[in-house]
Amino acid sequence: MDGTFDRRGLLRGGIIGTAAVALSWNGIRSASAPPSPLIFHSPELTPFVDDLPRLPVISGRELHVTAATTTHRFHRDLPESPAMGYSGMGYLGPTIEHRAGTPLTVRFRNELGPHPFAADLDTTVHGVHDGFRTAPPTVLHLHGGVTPPDSDGHPERPVYPGQHAVHEYPFPQHAAGLWYHDHAMGITRANVYAGLAGMVLLRDEFDTGAADNPLRLPAGEFEVPLVLQEKIFDADGRQSLRTTPVVPQGSWEGGGVGDVGVVNGKVWPNMDVARGLYRFRALNAASYSVWNLFFGNRMRFWVIGNDHGVLDAPVPVTEFLLAPGERVDLLVDFSGLAPGETVELRNDLAPPFQAAVLGEVAMELFCRFRAEDRIGCTLPVPVRLRGGPGLPDMLPPLASPSMIRNVTVSQPYEVRMPPSIMSLNNLRYSSSEIEMPRQGTVEQWNIINITPDPHPIHIHLVTFRILDRTVLRTVDYQVANPQPPVGEKWTPAPDGFLSGAPIPAEEWESGWKDVVRTDGGTVTRIIVRFPTAAELGFDPDAAFARVPGEQAPASVPAAPHSPHGAGVHPVHDGPHTDELRGYVWHCHLLDHEDHDMMLRFRIVP
Repeated sequence: MDGTFDRRGLLRGGIIGTAAVALSWNGIRSASAPPSPLIFHSPELTPFVDDLPRLPVISGRELHVTAATTTHRFHRDLPESPAMGYSGMGYLGPTIEHRAGTPLTVRFRNELGPHPFAADLDTTVHGVHDGFRTAPPTVLHLHGGVTPPDSDGHPERPVYPGQHAVHEYPFPQHAAGLWYHDHAMGITRANVYAGLAGMVLLRDEFDTGAADNPLRLPAGEFEVPLVLQEKIFDADGRQSLRTTPVVPQGSWEGGGVGDVGVVNGKVWPNMDVARGLYRFRALNAASYSVWNLFFGNRMRFWVIGNDHGVLDAPVPVTEFLLAPGERVDLLVDFSGLAPGETVELRNDLAPPFQAAVLGEVAMELFCRFRAEDRIGCTLPVPVRLRGGPGLPDMLPPLASPSMIRNVTVSQPYEVRMPPSIMSLNNLRYSSSEIEMPRQGTVEQWNIINITPDPHPIHIHLVTFRILDRTVLRTVDYQVANPQPPVGEKWTPAPDGFLSGAPIPAEEWESGWKDVVRTDGGTVTRIIVRFPTAAELGFDPDAAFARVPGEQAPASVPAAPHSPHGAGVHPVHDGPHTDELRGYVWHCHLLDHEDHDMMLRFRIVP
């Protein structure tokens, strides 16, 4: 375990909010404690009565992907719940399989009706309008894709009901487990929680997905995507976007822990497994929680890859941390189970401080695996995955940066409920003070998290390597560098305020990443190279139209309930222009991304 997760000793500051003031801090409540009246709770549900769904797979050089309002049954004993899904699915989307280096065209269409969480949308959040309740926009983002800026899924480029957009994905990258999800300004959490998410398995000559793949990894029925989430259901069995009655309905929340685990769209499902080796492609698609994942019998398994491909060699573990937006590639050997024997995938990481004071506890259970009376994949766990005959090259040494860039993660407080807002560099999204790294340069980003909570930071387009994490004396840092009002850039260097030796990245997170977990009260250092236009095959700083290039047919009205009529409404709080540039970087706790922990950046020549 990473030593930075002894952060309970780092928590500082008073308890915020009128409800929290009335509570005393006595540590993390156990799951067996009486349920807190300050959070919502799902009805009691019996686990393992539904089978784990196998997500359908689609492939081809041109795909049609449609977002639609649907209904979905999450558990045998729950009614159909209003939801969203992609391409005919009632919830989530099909897994896209594609070959790296082969261009893919996705023709995306918005056929959403009234939002399942219409009453929960907060129109005071920048870019959110009352018309979103009946005609919600959506944005298709290929998370982890090396994608031209006009196809990346920019949050200021919404697609409204009845409209189309064309996305061109050249995929100049290696095999990896990516995912696609909504990225609409101000309502990303509502849209993703409703169901707009799906996985992408990018293949190459080493990781082909076939049974004879050179990496000698399980394939076919023995390779299983797992979309992991946590939810709350209301008394009527509908998905609940709200987690606490302390925050009024229709107001933005800072995020909260669910109380039931959902895997591939089912609550606490069961999967019958052959007694042998499985490859699980797991994604944390939750809105809020970092999990410490393990099997209930504490058996050993192997991490073989993360966000952007395989590691040099399998890393044996009994547990590991997975933050929202992160993906992990696992090998699990069930050959030691007797027929009929079961084991559960579990979590025991306590929720962050500001959730725990309301009485939230860890969501402990995801799914169960039950051994069948048959032998499955008998492949051995590979000794190496890179750096040998027929294998990809080993991961290169960490590059030396030519520039060090300090960026901050903070939660300033206002007189409101909830009192905290979220900020990068103490700025709002509309700020013009954006990062502008140069193409072809290697930078070290010192991500300075002065909050008591973990924040997974995602940078679009690029990949990076995690260097280390160091405890920060946050009080001393802030006393020496008083934080100005939100809107004034604040990125003081952490030098002189670090405590103890840097803690290197864990072996299981040593590969190429696009999301990094920044623990509360730490400085997390990453090494990132910003590619050139020649390397990419496209200009990452090219201007592109705010309005998607392909619109709805004339016979289809575009966003008829839009507050600005049938056209595309502006969502940027600053001066409105017809062109956009660049990408975004943000916290992948989706409520935080929505308000306001997201900034633009450009990769300039």
